[in-house]
Amino acid sequence: MDAQVNFGASKLTVYGNTSLEQLHEAGRFENLTIYPEKEKRTDIPQEPFWKRYSLLGISGLFLIAGYLFSNNILFAIAILLGGFPLFKAGLNNLIRLEFDMKTLMTVAIIGAAIIGEWSEGAIVVILFAISEVLEGYSMDKARDSIRSLMELAPSEALIVRNGREISLKAEDIEIGDIMLVKPGQMIAMDGVIVEGGSSVNQAAITGESVPVEKAAQDEVFAGTINGEGFLKIKVTKLADNTTIAKIIQLVEDAQAEKAPSQQFVDRFAKYYTPIIMVIAAMVAIVPPLFLGGWQEWIYQGLAVLVVGCPCALVISTPVSIVTAIGNAARHGVLIKGGSYLEELGALKAIAFDKTGTLTRGTPVVTDYINFSNDEDLLGKIAALERMSQHPLAGAIIKKAADGTKDYAVEDFSALTGMGIKGTITGETYLIGNTKLFADIPADIMMQMTSLQNEGKTVMIAGTEQEILALVAVADEVRESSQSVIDRLHQLGIQNTILLTGDNHRAAEAIGRKTDITRIEAELLPQDKLDIIKKLTAQFGRVGMVGDGINDAPALAAATVGIAMGGAGTDTALETADIALMNDDLKKLPFTIKLSRKTLRIIKQNITFSLIVKLLALLLVIPGWLTLWIAIFADMGMTLIVTLNGLRLLRVKEHDMMF
Repeated sequence: MDAQVNFGASKLTVYGNTSLEQLHEAGRFENLTIYPEKEKRTDIPQEPFWKRYSLLGISGLFLIAGYLFSNNILFAIAILLGGFPLFKAGLNNLIRLEFDMKTLMTVAIIGAAIIGEWSEGAIVVILFAISEVLEGYSMDKARDSIRSLMELAPSEALIVRNGREISLKAEDIEIGDIMLVKPGQMIAMDGVIVEGGSSVNQAAITGESVPVEKAAQDEVFAGTINGEGFLKIKVTKLADNTTIAKIIQLVEDAQAEKAPSQQFVDRFAKYYTPIIMVIAAMVAIVPPLFLGGWQEWIYQGLAVLVVGCPCALVISTPVSIVTAIGNAARHGVLIKGGSYLEELGALKAIAFDKTGTLTRGTPVVTDYINFSNDEDLLGKIAALERMSQHPLAGAIIKKAADGTKDYAVEDFSALTGMGIKGTITGETYLIGNTKLFADIPADIMMQMTSLQNEGKTVMIAGTEQEILALVAVADEVRESSQSVIDRLHQLGIQNTILLTGDNHRAAEAIGRKTDITRIEAELLPQDKLDIIKKLTAQFGRVGMVGDGINDAPALAAATVGIAMGGAGTDTALETADIALMNDDLKKLPFTIKLSRKTLRIIKQNITFSLIVKLLALLLVIPGWLTLWIAIFADMGMTLIVTLNGLRLLRVKEHDMMF
């Protein structure tokens, strides 16, 4: 049997045959409550704070009494009451020769009792216990982001089966079931609306604060909140495969994965702990062999053991990583591991796909120039386009949707490579490119060239005798694209690259509108991959932002792959290292700043921990190191690095916007 502990998510995964009772028994000494992951428990008793830590409070009273009556027995009782959990774990580790902070503390406190320093031993025990309580509270705050995610999706939903409405647990709901969601209710399963319309608050999934209007055939996600309408939804995913379930799983996995800085700390602590044990032994034994004063130097050795505990060092990285990843998830950014969080802040260049990333991915009519006196010419053009299969037809139909008549089209035909042709109210109209029209006036040709130089696709509308209008269509640039690129430049990422399969004119037009520094056009997916490899060789660390589908090879090859629109997009969640869940590029500068702040806090924590420990250890030379100083150096730093890491919970998106 094997077991895996996810520290960040408070999750235990057991491989093999065991029972819940056996797991409870194994965790009894730590007062752990274990329950199956799929159970939403509301019956777990929440002990009041005073009751949970009453033993620690009583221990503190005995400590005070010990000082009042100068009685070592009272100090001994304080040590036993306050340090029982510590001693149990520490002695267990000592028997197995596992040297962690509890082992070191246990040895130090027993040693203090042996040499008669009962009062200081009691102080060490109580301060250690207090620091453990505060550390546990701090880590619970860091884990709250995951707990809040897990509580989002309801455990039950109202389902229609065989003409009857029944309430079913989420895990019993099947694909194809019809789910009923009343106004104000939370949506329990991913699905597609089959009847009804409403505004849906998707903040839990995408981080966007404004509710999104939904109608029939629109996709909805578990964990989102229905607004004012009544919805009938066809379930499309099982409970374990919903978008919110995938997000929870990926964030939990990310919090469990060790970042490079954490791996360094773990390797360092592995060798550091036995070295401290040896140094403490040498301080306790070597000087008195030459100078005498055994009790004084044993006391110094015990203080070295306490100050040498690597707990502040060990906790410095995971608390920061767990907090940052949880905070990012709350803001609609899914980071799939601590390593990606660290790498993101060190990027030297970022490449962007065009369609669906810097642009909206849907063409719109940008210019309509009518040379005729026919005020409803656009309606006639749209009537012809409704008969067409051309990908740009939808943009014209949408443009003409309001205020135009419906026209009957006769003798419609598609002219391959040129355009379309049809008759409306006895007049034959042509819509297409220059091949359809024999003679184009110079002034109209100049207007077409000007529009094409802006990266737009221009269609000519006319009759067999004259040109009546120009219609220019383009993929619309997102409002935020330019401000995001400018913000990245301000953050020191001077190399921004546009990668697109479009022609050079369209690419250059987007480049001008977004202030991007370099343009690569007419690329196949393989070409994008090759450019990412070249950029990596040139700059070292390169990010790639794409839609997670045709950009998959480039996303995988980049140092950090960032997918747009992770909500409901399986490919984005699977391929990318980071997903911007609501298709919002503004999340990118926020995430980079969060990454850099996380790295700064980790470096601060490691540096402060080592400096304080070194300064405390240097006090051994003049013989000034006491257990009081040692416990404050160790436990004090543990609390400081934990609270410093928790500052990442306060990082808000608007603090980092433009």
